[in-house]
Amino acid sequence: MQKPENPQQQSANQTIDNEAVQSDAKAAGISNDSTIQTHIESDSHPNLEHLLKEAEIRAAEHHDAWMRAKAEADNIRKRAQLDVANAHKFAIENFSTALLTVMDSLDAALMVENASLENYKSGVELTQKQLIGAFEKFGITIIDPKGDKFDPHQHQAMCMVDSDLAPNTVVQVMQKGYKLHDRIIRPALVSVSKAQGT
Repeated sequence: MQKPENPQQQSANQTIDNEAVQSDAKAAGISNDSTIQTHIESDSHPNLEHLLKEAEIRAAEHHDAWMRAKAEADNIRKRAQLDVANAHKFAIENFSTALLTVMDSLDAALMVENASLENYKSGVELTQKQLIGAFEKFGITIIDPKGDKFDPHQHQAMCMVDSDLAPNTVVQVMQKGYKLHDRIIRPALVSVSKAQGT
């Protein structure tokens, strides 16, 4: 069994222990002094402020790049709209140019004085050939279905008539139809044969 230490020796041991703890804390950079702690905290603030400034600069750069990209996209959209508008506006320019020769022929026919009926007829036939040539050049074809089977997609029946032809056959074309490539721009107006005995 150990003897209890006397109070003076106990106090000396505590003092030695406290000094050892303080020297270890100083070696580790730890202190109870509030001025030193404040100094350490103030060193960390400039780092945060610096990071914040860098983040703000990057955000401004990204915002500027986004604004430029947005403006460029708006410009591209406006140019595309203008191109589409011009395409609609001038789509028939070439077709119009082809029709000018037909108009010139009609003007020349009207300027002729004392022309005979035969001359007018031949002039109109030549002008019609020019017009048909312009139509063919741009994909406009004539629908003239006399004797063909009635097709509701290309023909419009005006009446049903008695005929020796098979039922639903075009007997007469009252007005020719036209199509642009595969699209019907005007159906042919026709009379159609009805079934015998009806």
